[in-house]
Amino acid sequence: MQYLIVIEKTETGYSAYSPDLPGCVSTGTTHEEVAQNMREAVEFHLDGLKLEGLEVPQPTTSSAYVEVAV
Repeated sequence: MQYLIVIEKTETGYSAYSPDLPGCVSTGTTHEEVAQNMREAVEFHLDGLKLEGLEVPQPTTSSAYVEVAV
């Protein structure tokens, strides 16, 4: 499955979250690091849901860019 993650620049590096997985977040000092950390966080989060007998949510979030004149 593919889950959308949102990566944001912070004062000390990067943070990320997945809109389809509330509470699943991660940080990193580089864009690449936070993306890898988030992959591990998503896997851990889904494993936890399965262990607790909870349903794994289907990814439903999408993204798009809009272009505007500035």
